[in-house]
Amino acid sequence: MRLPVVPTIVIAQLFGTSLWFSANAAAGALMHDWGIGAAELGQLTNAVQLGFIIGTLIFALTGLADRFAASRIFAVCAVLGALANAAFALFAEGMGSGLALRFAVGFSLAGVYPLGMKLVVSWVPERAGHALAQLVGMLTLGTALPHGVRFAGGDWPWQAVLLTASVLAVLAAIMIFALGDGPHLKRKAGAHPLRLGRVLTAFTIPTFRASALGYFGHQWELYAMWTLVPLFIAGSSLAGFAASSALSFAIIGIGAVGCIAGGFVSRRTGSAPVAVTAMAISALCCALFPLLSHAAPPVVLGLMLVWGASVVADSPHFSALSARACPPEIVGSALALQNALGFAVTMISIAWGTAVVEAWGAKVAWLLLPGPVLGALAMRPLLRRARP
Repeated sequence: MRLPVVPTIVIAQLFGTSLWFSANAAAGALMHDWGIGAAELGQLTNAVQLGFIIGTLIFALTGLADRFAASRIFAVCAVLGALANAAFALFAEGMGSGLALRFAVGFSLAGVYPLGMKLVVSWVPERAGHALAQLVGMLTLGTALPHGVRFAGGDWPWQAVLLTASVLAVLAAIMIFALGDGPHLKRKAGAHPLRLGRVLTAFTIPTFRASALGYFGHQWELYAMWTLVPLFIAGSSLAGFAASSALSFAIIGIGAVGCIAGGFVSRRTGSAPVAVTAMAISALCCALFPLLSHAAPPVVLGLMLVWGASVVADSPHFSALSARACPPEIVGSALALQNALGFAVTMISIAWGTAVVEAWGAKVAWLLLPGPVLGALAMRPLLRRARP
């Protein structure tokens, strides 16, 4: 009996991407044990981002993402990521070994996140926007999950949080290996061969280019915001209002609700209007947070929950629009390339944001504001095409 397709992929994505921010969920204990500050925590996060970028570039430029079964790549990479994450928990003794192992986690995730998107398109291309919304919703919950594990675990050592994420990633590998690839995205007869670097031609397609530019603006804000959430909480009126791990889980995890809601709306409006609307709401929250960070805790929490829901609600729609714009034989490579370049953008905003947050405080949110503003402007050609 075949596994239910979309639920299997999205739950596997939830489990697999729990590796991504597992170290950030243990930030307080890790910073204490290793004697590091926010800037070094940002370096550990950026090591994951750099590994992901290099991995996705290799998958994209070599065409590996379209040469082999996506389900097999996903499964192998999820297991490798679980091993690297477990090694960080058990054997890393400082920034030197820690950076190398977080890089390995990011490299492995290059075979999990974009290949998960390709699996969705290979099974249900007719409802890719809605299904990808569920997938990115699970990515968001996966990002928040270690914070939830940290909260639920109470006095667990920080290593236990990371090891839990590794176990979940292995379960993800088993699920996707059992599911296999969908019947769509088969190479067409007479399609151009998968030459080295062929994926770069995707940027000659105006609709792909507009979607990719919107995605790059979105990425400037998203991962830096997720990285800074515990620090935003600590520097606002929410400090002491509730456990930081519980608040972080709620603020990041509510992005799953935003993704799923946006997916339902996109079935009526299309993906471009949903993406632009989400970026506009996120930009407004980003602008308001420094002004309201010391307001009454319920006000600050409400603002951050809206921000958390909107900051990622646009993400699946960039993937759906880009996949739709590309020839089927390069979809996996094109999504991997878009991810690689988008995550290169995140490295700059994460490094900059974590370097200045102690001096700037809540005002560091304004550093993230140009991302959603410029991303929404880049999407205007697709918005015009979406109008009746």
